[in-house]
Amino acid sequence: MLAKEGYSTIAAVLLFSLIAGYLSTFGPYWLQWLIISILIVFLGLIVYFFRDPERRPPESSGAVISPADGKVVSIKKVTEEEYMQSEGIQISIFLSPLDVHVNRIPVSGKIDYLQYHPGKYLMAWEDHASEMNERAHFGVLQPDGKRILFKQITGFLARRIVYHLKTGDEVQAGDRFGIMKFGSRMDVILPVDADLTVKEGDRTVAGESLIARL
Repeated sequence: MLAKEGYSTIAAVLLFSLIAGYLSTFGPYWLQWLIISILIVFLGLIVYFFRDPERRPPESSGAVISPADGKVVSIKKVTEEEYMQSEGIQISIFLSPLDVHVNRIPVSGKIDYLQYHPGKYLMAWEDHASEMNERAHFGVLQPDGKRILFKQITGFLARRIVYHLKTGDEVQAGDRFGIMKFGSRMDVILPVDADLTVKEGDRTVAGESLIARL
């Protein structure tokens, strides 16, 4: 299954490959096959990047599910003044270009806050990426009144974030909500009393890995 956000990119790369492949037929035979081979590999990588496998969220009370495939690069205490207005625990997940980049909702509730921030394109694993890079912030209000903030953050290669959420939406943990293109980072900020189930260096799977319990 492919992410719908990738259809236009795949179509553009396919069209470019067909044109470049056709033009290569006017050159030497060896050059023709070299160019065609490179184009096939490039198209294959683009299709692979936009893969969107089905996931089964864990059925667990108070579960916080990973919003992204990737590696946990940082876990730290932060003061979150934008939405939660309290201290929290931030879990940062770095996505390499080879990871699935479709993002999923970490907790069920209502989208109570949404803010897009333009910014820079620092390496996504750097600490300042959370505050300085282009990003989108989503606040979820749970039925019990707890607030969770999660962020899509661009990286050096990822130059575009896409999301399909708006304020007031009711969301379910594990649902798809967007994508980040070509390497990026996700931050999840939880209440300080959250029981974490991951540590730095762990790998996570979007929509399946349990990263904390509330």
